[in-house]
Amino acid sequence: MKVAMSDFLTTSKPLIKRLVKLLSEDYKYVSVLGTDTGGKSFQASKTGYDVSDYMFRERGFVVRVHNGTNYSEYSFNEISEDKLESIAESIRSRLGRCDEGIAVNSYEVIEEEDIKESFISDVEINPEELNPEKIIKELSAIRDEALAVSDLIANLRVAFAYQHVSKIFISGKKDLEQSYIIGESSIFSIVRRDNKVKYCYDSASGMRGYELVSEIREKYREIVDTSIKLLDSEPAIPGEYDVICAPDIAGLIAHEAFGHGVEMDMFVKGRAKGAEYIGHQVASEKTTMHEGAAAAKHMSSYLFDDEGTLGTDTVVIDKGILKTGISDLLSAMKLGTVPTGNGKRESFERKAYARMTNTFFAAGTDKYEDMLASIKYGYQIEGMYSGMEDPKGWGIQCIALLGREIRDGRFTGKLISPVLMTGFVPDVLKSISMVSDKIHLDGAGYCGKGHKEFVKTSNGGPFIKAKVRLG
Repeated sequence: MKVAMSDFLTTSKPLIKRLVKLLSEDYKYVSVLGTDTGGKSFQASKTGYDVSDYMFRERGFVVRVHNGTNYSEYSFNEISEDKLESIAESIRSRLGRCDEGIAVNSYEVIEEEDIKESFISDVEINPEELNPEKIIKELSAIRDEALAVSDLIANLRVAFAYQHVSKIFISGKKDLEQSYIIGESSIFSIVRRDNKVKYCYDSASGMRGYELVSEIREKYREIVDTSIKLLDSEPAIPGEYDVICAPDIAGLIAHEAFGHGVEMDMFVKGRAKGAEYIGHQVASEKTTMHEGAAAAKHMSSYLFDDEGTLGTDTVVIDKGILKTGISDLLSAMKLGTVPTGNGKRESFERKAYARMTNTFFAAGTDKYEDMLASIKYGYQIEGMYSGMEDPKGWGIQCIALLGREIRDGRFTGKLISPVLMTGFVPDVLKSISMVSDKIHLDGAGYCGKGHKEFVKTSNGGPFIKAKVRLG
């Protein structure tokens, strides 16, 4: 089922083209990004249900012009025939040169090719065409089935959310448009025994629609059972272990180590150690990592980024060698590299930064069963919780929900929780000795640039065997 393009952007497009033509009389480069994004969130829990607008909603435009030295931007959210001249005049009066009395970066005029392309995605079940009551009824039914499993459940939440994204990008040479739906469904089980509280969760996500809820229905029993088993878990004994990282933890490592670590706006600012390792071995030969909107069809897939650059499939690591970083357009211009289509904004009112899209380790050739059998004593780490990376020092810290103890190639049933993994990025990745032959991506969370600028990303990969420090 095809997703509809925004009527607001479709009707505004002729006016935006006229605005670009008007401003091009004064500026050597002019572009306009138009966005119309909305959606809904649904959840059913033990205490009731909730239906609300999706957290990130926006409708508006941002103009970028070359001001003679570098680039200036102006955002607005209304356009009409009678407002066109006043918008153009506001831009002319406000977007002047920014080099008087302060040190600034200078940029050449962006050179573009003539491109006219459109991307309209499809989903199996379009949530916009469903009655909200039907969605809440089905989520509540899954909740009730899960709550019936055990009296130890203190609360249980089943959720579904979708975001409908429509964008246009108009410049002197580019005429681009895209419209797609991304969805996510999740289940979260909280259990309590005496004074001990534990939880477990799982999610399904992607450039997909309401069909994701059926996957969560299949997972609820496993999630509840695992949350109950975690009541008997123990903290990890600090030390170095052989581990198998589940795909979500492999993705967390990829995201923190060689996602943030190779965002090339940090190269420009001298804040990323990754810049020193381009062309050098940073991981085992079994390790290849992809990043890009065109690298997968998932939560951060698109035709073009928020600067009008077409999305790519960037091989960041090729058989252990760090090949390149990921860049926004202006950082690529400053570094003399080819932009990778990773310029993303939190909204049309915010600056574009080099940001991750779909970040994942490529599949290998090992069978999971052989990986498990190779562990004499260690853990399988799973359940992505959070991560942090120091781009300048290249240390990494990943927190996982649980570890399953392995002895002589078999699970013992013992769980550790929570699990803190730390290390120096090249040491962790050079220790990868086995990589499974299948990958899985997930994108139910958000990624921030430092403490702000949140955008949707996905990450994942295969199961990987590595040696890490646990705490």
